[in-house]
Amino acid sequence: MPTVEELYRNYGILADATETAGQHKDAYQVILDGVKGGAKEKRLAAQFIPKFFKHFPELADSAINAQLDLCEDEDVSIRRQAIKELPQFATGDNLPRVADILTQLLQSDDSAEFNLVNNALLSIFKMDAKGTLGGLFSQILQGEDIVRERAIKFLSTKLKTLPEEVLTKEVEEFILTESKKVLEDVTGEEFVLFMKILSGLKSLQTVSGRQQLVELVAEQADLEQTFNPSDPDCVDRLLQCTRQAVPLFSKNVHSTRFVTYFCEHVLPNLSSLTTPVEGLDIQLEVLKLLAEMSSFCGDMEKLESNLKKLFDKLLEYMPLPPEEAENGENAGNEEPKLQFSYVECLLYSFHQLGRKLPDFLTAKLNAEKLKDFKIRLQYFARGLQVYIRQLRLALQGKTGEALKTEENKIKVVALKITNNINVLIKDLFHIPPSYKSTVTLSWKPVQKTDAGQKRANEDTTSSSPPKKAAAGPKRDARQIYNPPSGKYSSNLGSFSYEQRGGFRGGRGRGWGGRGNRSRGRIY
Repeated sequence: MPTVEELYRNYGILADATETAGQHKDAYQVILDGVKGGAKEKRLAAQFIPKFFKHFPELADSAINAQLDLCEDEDVSIRRQAIKELPQFATGDNLPRVADILTQLLQSDDSAEFNLVNNALLSIFKMDAKGTLGGLFSQILQGEDIVRERAIKFLSTKLKTLPEEVLTKEVEEFILTESKKVLEDVTGEEFVLFMKILSGLKSLQTVSGRQQLVELVAEQADLEQTFNPSDPDCVDRLLQCTRQAVPLFSKNVHSTRFVTYFCEHVLPNLSSLTTPVEGLDIQLEVLKLLAEMSSFCGDMEKLESNLKKLFDKLLEYMPLPPEEAENGENAGNEEPKLQFSYVECLLYSFHQLGRKLPDFLTAKLNAEKLKDFKIRLQYFARGLQVYIRQLRLALQGKTGEALKTEENKIKVVALKITNNINVLIKDLFHIPPSYKSTVTLSWKPVQKTDAGQKRANEDTTSSSPPKKAAAGPKRDARQIYNPPSGKYSSNLGSFSYEQRGGFRGGRGRGWGGRGNRSRGRIY
């Protein structure tokens, strides 16, 4: 084993030789042997090996392996030095191998070391993006779980920071091709991250690009398979996939396939849906997704049949007025419970799809059913007016900070929900029913759409509740409004809601087995 003095002497030989350093193979071999020495010798070797690497192509494997030994040394300072120098080995055919090695080193739990690995990967990305991606995807497909997880996270956070000259169209096509291989067997959380990666690619910002992404999501959602409402994973998979699809829909990228599936398979099983996510109102979640998608539904094959399913489900949440006894009092002990959040979603979806078959209520329903529906609408509308007046009175004069209290935020959302339902009911009371009014769903911020189909969200706050309710909370903090029970209860303290977080992650089990992948170091 060479001493520190011998390492410096052989370094001097190679440095003095400059471009003819390749003629001094023995001197370079001494430096390679430095990895077998003590801490001082190893630190020097970590710096000297990469410095003269390019002059000894015949010793490339030995040099890379020697540096790798230093990357795995027990001394953290030696590991850091060795990792920092790894990009110098990323030349020609060696680059994919170095990328593969760096990807495996992402499993480090030392924060400084982890940051060095990230920086090294980014530096070789700028040398050869495709070669670097080859190493990353190799580990995503075949590496250990911790390496796979961190490689995917690296792509999801770092790709967007790279300049356009690095992420060329050819590189983006390579990312899409490799991502499709990974998506054949992913967990729900991994799928969400890959959709984040792909939707950020410039080449997929076009209408055709968005359509490609929707098809990817539809494939992942397995819309050809029979829907099993009692299987939490099946339900979870559908909802997570639908959530990824919703932002992609526009007037040119239609949601028809998803809306059809929801109408035909999910709505009829709404009450029997199960979910692995604790505290999630799964039925409301489904109805909200359906409402968001219904705006971008194209031509549907079984429109009348699906509109009928939607109408029947709406009737379940639109109660008939309670029967009155001879003295004019309520014959029953309880008033029907008006579930405004559910009705907003169903009524909105029905209103959107009803535009495509405007004579559904008048020509497709018999007179008795239409009369029954109008009685239900009228009863619901009467309750609405009472709640709207109560909410406006409670919010009257409140501005700024006063509107930001938890209680008032709930009331603002409740006002938005009731106002939306009121507008839609008025449309349906027209003779013939009208489908012209436009409302913004209570949990959605006000949207603006530019010519390129990119929809920017803009939160607005209203200081005058009677005129316009403030936008609802963002998706991850939206609330459910359940009005007070009873016909015209004035008890505004009875508002109840669930605070729900996002639907992503935390599942502990994937959509696929993802087993039987090779394990261990495969440098």
